[in-house]
Amino acid sequence: MKINWFPGHMTKALRMIEVELKLADIIFYCLDARAPMSSLNPSLQKLFGNKPFVFILNKIDLADEKITKQWQEYFNKIGTCVLVHATKTNSAKVLQTTAMKICDEKLKRQKEKGITKPIRAIVVGVPNSGKSTIINNLCGRGAAITGNKPGVTRGKQWVRVSPGFEVLDTPGTLWPDFEVQAVGENLALVGSIKDDVVNLEELVIVLKNRIGAAPLEARYGASDIEAIAKKRGFLLSGGVPDIARATKTVVDDFRSGKLGLFTLEQPK
Repeated sequence: MKINWFPGHMTKALRMIEVELKLADIIFYCLDARAPMSSLNPSLQKLFGNKPFVFILNKIDLADEKITKQWQEYFNKIGTCVLVHATKTNSAKVLQTTAMKICDEKLKRQKEKGITKPIRAIVVGVPNSGKSTIINNLCGRGAAITGNKPGVTRGKQWVRVSPGFEVLDTPGTLWPDFEVQAVGENLALVGSIKDDVVNLEELVIVLKNRIGAAPLEARYGASDIEAIAKKRGFLLSGGVPDIARATKTVVDDFRSGKLGLFTLEQPK
């Protein structure tokens, strides 16, 4: 299944991120723990330069715990990797501690010069990876606009977490072409691509190939989408199975963890 979604506002967002990166001391790179490698945006990474960054594996509550630990080990070999369950109170607090530790030398130099400036972190990632939720978790309040769908954050939002620490929320960004088909499929499955540009019936077939038929059988008593529609009573006039409703239900149940905890790719 060929998937491409790169609306015009993402080009604008990448330009904005490039400008704001000059003001940032550290980058928080937010990845969906269910598809960490697919969450790596080559268009973003070109902008990083020599800035220190922290990989955030977010939504660990929806991913396979064993594979999540493997991914943490993988990313720790490249840099620093932190696990976050952004909807759990105070789960993201570790990010401020981590940022301050990484920027410790800079803080010391500033202190020697009598400069008092907050450490600034910019949060980047693909759409719907939980960037805004992480910021709200950090602040302990609703400082950033959130939504369980891609494209909620459009502008820039600098937020003060504490007198010595600020974070910038940024719009989720993708890239113009997914060279590997599985990357687009994974991003569609975790909700980083809008459903209205994806064939959900084909996406359910992809999902079944990824996780197997057993989780579908366990939840719906069937794994074929037409049979699932009938089992759930999703019927149109004349008793015709409502395939659209059934496919949306299966995809939503996967994203919310109701089919089980799955990670769509493993570190190589």
